[in-house]
Amino acid sequence: MKKIDLEAHFVTKEYLEHLRARKEFPKLETIEDENRRKIDRVWYEPGMCHTRTIEMTHRLLDLGNSRLKEMEAAAIDMQLLSLCDPGCDVFDASEAASLAKKTNERLSQVVKQYPDKFMGMATLSLQFPIEAANELERAINELGLSGANINSNIRGEYLDDFKYWPILEKAEKLRVPISLHPTVPSPSMRKPYAVYGYSLAGGGLGFAAETALHAMRLICSGVFDKYPKLKIILGHLGEGLPFFLNRLDLGFLKPPTPGEIRPKCERKPSDYLRTNFIVTTSGMFFHPSFLCVYLALGGDNMAFAIDYPFMESNSAVRFIETAPICESDLDKISHLNAERLLDRRYAD
Repeated sequence: MKKIDLEAHFVTKEYLEHLRARKEFPKLETIEDENRRKIDRVWYEPGMCHTRTIEMTHRLLDLGNSRLKEMEAAAIDMQLLSLCDPGCDVFDASEAASLAKKTNERLSQVVKQYPDKFMGMATLSLQFPIEAANELERAINELGLSGANINSNIRGEYLDDFKYWPILEKAEKLRVPISLHPTVPSPSMRKPYAVYGYSLAGGGLGFAAETALHAMRLICSGVFDKYPKLKIILGHLGEGLPFFLNRLDLGFLKPPTPGEIRPKCERKPSDYLRTNFIVTTSGMFFHPSFLCVYLALGGDNMAFAIDYPFMESNSAVRFIETAPICESDLDKISHLNAERLLDRRYAD
């Protein structure tokens, strides 16, 4: 069975060097652990860091033979590549824009070198949204990329802010998806997490809570009424939203109270989650959770993903191949939905 991984990450040497040269947060440092093994630590703020082995960093850097061998060994046909967290928009505007463009150009080289193995999601510097929209257009039309990867907050801001809508408008016009990828909660919301560090603020809870909030802000803003063909990729089995689907609708349908602030969207949240989102399996290889999403959203709205190299490819493949669903939906989730999402011929 063909498999397309909709969440596979990479970094460039220039990006790592830039992050490593920084004195302020976020920054990267290489140290030795208690066994004298080198490890990389990405610091978001004092006391909160993400740690990875040097071997993991090498896997992120590799966009050639070693990665291709891993894909072949796990029977992965294609990866959709995106720059890993914390991205470029955490830097000052001028340096972020330059680094994003260089990252996109490097990614384009890889996609053109291995067109049957890799697709790419553009990195954007979002401090100047009009310029970011223009870079998205360049990335699609000139560089041959397939969409954009945007983190779950932009220095504490979210894409529902009207100033970012030119990016969303451009994505719909170009008929390409935006992947909403987790990062640590926005600065104004970190304090309750910070007492327990990255273990809570990262993949333990903060990633999912922050990305789910961002998705719901987009829905409530009415952006999908304005741009009804806009598509968002939401990883990790929907960041918990499918579980709350009925409750989200109940909150929307309750009668308004005079003076109450209400969502601006025209339909129920579940309607948008079924028409404007593709939910992937990245990093969530647990059949009970998978079945919740499958029953809530259906096989047409799901896609296979790994979260490579942070998650193990063989485990992801075993998980999807043993999912207790019909063969036709398994084909959709494994590759057909991804092909339709990323092929601009079928976007309408």
